[in-house]
Amino acid sequence: MNLDTVSQAQIDPDHVQPFRELGLKDDEYFRIKEILGRRPTSSELAMYSVMWSEHCSYKSSKVHLRQFGEKAPHSEALLVGIGENAGVVDIGQGYAVTFKIESHNHPSFVEPYQGAATGVGGIVRDILTMGARPIAVMDPLRFGLAQAPDTKRVLPGIVAGIGGYGNCLGLPNIGGEIVFDETYAGNPLVNALCVGVMRHEDIKLAKAHGTGNLVVLFGAKTGGDGIGGVSVLASETFNDAKPTKRPSVQVGDPFAEKVLIECCLEIFHEDLVVGIQDLGGAGLSCATSELASAGSGGMNIQLEKVPLRDPSLSPEEILMSESQERMCAIVEPSNINRFLAICKKWDVTATVIGEVTDGERLNITFNGELIVHVPPRTVAHEGPVYNRPFAEPDYIAKLAASTVDVPLPITAAEIKDAVLKLMASPNLADKTWVTSQYDRYVQGNTILAQPEDSGVVRIDEQTHLGVAISTDANARWSYLNPYEGAKLALAESCRNIATSGAKPLAVTNCLNFGSPEDPGVMWQFAETVRGLADACLELGLPVTGGNVSFYNQTGTVAILPTPVIGVLGVIQDVRERTPMGIAKAGLDLYLIGQAGENFSGSEWAYLHGVMGNQAPELNLDVEQRLINLLLEGQSIFESAHDVSNGGVAATLSEMVLRHKIGAKVSLENPAPTLFAETPGQVVVAIEPTSTNDLVALAGKFQIPILRIGTSGGENLIINDADISLVELNQAFTETFPKLFG
Repeated sequence: MNLDTVSQAQIDPDHVQPFRELGLKDDEYFRIKEILGRRPTSSELAMYSVMWSEHCSYKSSKVHLRQFGEKAPHSEALLVGIGENAGVVDIGQGYAVTFKIESHNHPSFVEPYQGAATGVGGIVRDILTMGARPIAVMDPLRFGLAQAPDTKRVLPGIVAGIGGYGNCLGLPNIGGEIVFDETYAGNPLVNALCVGVMRHEDIKLAKAHGTGNLVVLFGAKTGGDGIGGVSVLASETFNDAKPTKRPSVQVGDPFAEKVLIECCLEIFHEDLVVGIQDLGGAGLSCATSELASAGSGGMNIQLEKVPLRDPSLSPEEILMSESQERMCAIVEPSNINRFLAICKKWDVTATVIGEVTDGERLNITFNGELIVHVPPRTVAHEGPVYNRPFAEPDYIAKLAASTVDVPLPITAAEIKDAVLKLMASPNLADKTWVTSQYDRYVQGNTILAQPEDSGVVRIDEQTHLGVAISTDANARWSYLNPYEGAKLALAESCRNIATSGAKPLAVTNCLNFGSPEDPGVMWQFAETVRGLADACLELGLPVTGGNVSFYNQTGTVAILPTPVIGVLGVIQDVRERTPMGIAKAGLDLYLIGQAGENFSGSEWAYLHGVMGNQAPELNLDVEQRLINLLLEGQSIFESAHDVSNGGVAATLSEMVLRHKIGAKVSLENPAPTLFAETPGQVVVAIEPTSTNDLVALAGKFQIPILRIGTSGGENLIINDADISLVELNQAFTETFPKLFG
């Protein structure tokens, strides 16, 4: 095996390297040569190519993402912010909660089951590295048209992968979304969120401090999966006899991860690590360079010590492998025997592969040959930064000048047909076919789960302290106005949290877009970040971290801009949470918030092939007052449900179907009230004796309320439209089994 070493790189500076095939631009390659003062070795080239990729370096998004720091509101709850594996917030009683959302879009298209499964595994390890026990996951998903052949290929596999991995870990899946739109054809979005809990003193960080401390790789052995593009380099420049294709999608083993979780938590409990990092994207290249970069010195790594399940792997492939269920820890020599003993107890492979130095370089050797000699910050944190050109796309002005022409039901028969059509549409239909594949109640601490407005999990069994988590995005609103769309998504997620009875506390995000090299897409992204940063500042909610996924595009067709916004809230007593379903007859139903008549971006318009012209404009002061009303009035609400996709028609339908208790509703202007998706609305059910309390709250917070009906019976009656719950339930529940069963 002819190693490409540092000395060889100095001897033959003109050696041709396949940097373009690895995704590096000419100027990026020349910059690497400037940093090193020579050409890179093949191993260094592999490391830079992956760490400087869009996925790892955020080179097209950094200039905009800085707003989350520049506009960050003061938050006493924020313990760890952007820059670590996940953000951490204080929820009281000595507890800290960490949560984050990331994407695994492209692998899930290539290999749906493993792509989705390893997406769950990766985000769980991000949470674990903070020192937390993972307690729940969520998965917002987007697909092409529900009837499309490719959707029928990818959706079942993705759902099975999420359920298969999460269920084996014993983690409840408490929420998410499934949305269909033709722009996601070939670009399904698989976003995965995880939340974990720890005590304040248990927080861990990804830093390699302490000269002489040991670098320990533990977990699964390293294989050839998830290497992707670096196979080009390994096969063409390293050893022509080797196979040229390695699996580009990681292969997960949830049972190995479950054991790794328990092993890590015992190690954390005994405080045996100085720093820790999981091996996800870019594998060992990322873990070593980021740990060293965030630490106080350099690092020496002996690559031949890495345990392999495929002995034919080249050094480049070992560095790039994204094999799952692996962690990298920094351990003091005095603690190494105990560390290794715990790993042995859990049957977890653990190997010392190097040590922290007082130098300024990350040095990696292979069988005594120096193959990497780089300043770690230049790999991990000082990659290229692009201020890409952006410009408002032409479609914005064209849509703004258009009219929104959708048919509106008038007669009782038309209203009934419209409600049934709406509730049977794939975007609104019952998702039990999907959620039944997820274990929502494992661990016994799930208080609310799909299809509730937010997932609620108990943290402390004695005090009943809990957290609520919600994810939301309306990509059509973001398409019409990305600035307002981001604000609307944040507001809806906050509203879902407050509707359940929890106080919004912090934000994470997964920003899914087309190619950043398209000025129109880049404008959508820039406006989205600006809108989200402005809204978070106004609502006083810190952004704790997130993910950017670019290049979700087929040819020239980009996906709708899809900023998925996750919000975490705290609820002091989960026994007081507010469910969405109407649980008994004789309750008064109120619409809280101002109804509107804008159908742009609505599901009703979408069903008629209409996008609309202008997204609603959000008044964040009104939203904050609505949140305060919901929290202060929690004790009087028997049930509450946010008005979002599908409008009041969907909200009422979901409320009556939850427990099969009907309602009689009277609306002065039925069609717009039912089918427009005006933000800032919630339907609540209260005892008639609580009327004065609700009226007083509405006056205090200056929020309009309207009594619209009462609960009871076996039908949903809207004015003269009489819909039996049997018929409504049939329309609601048959769609997914017909499509995918």
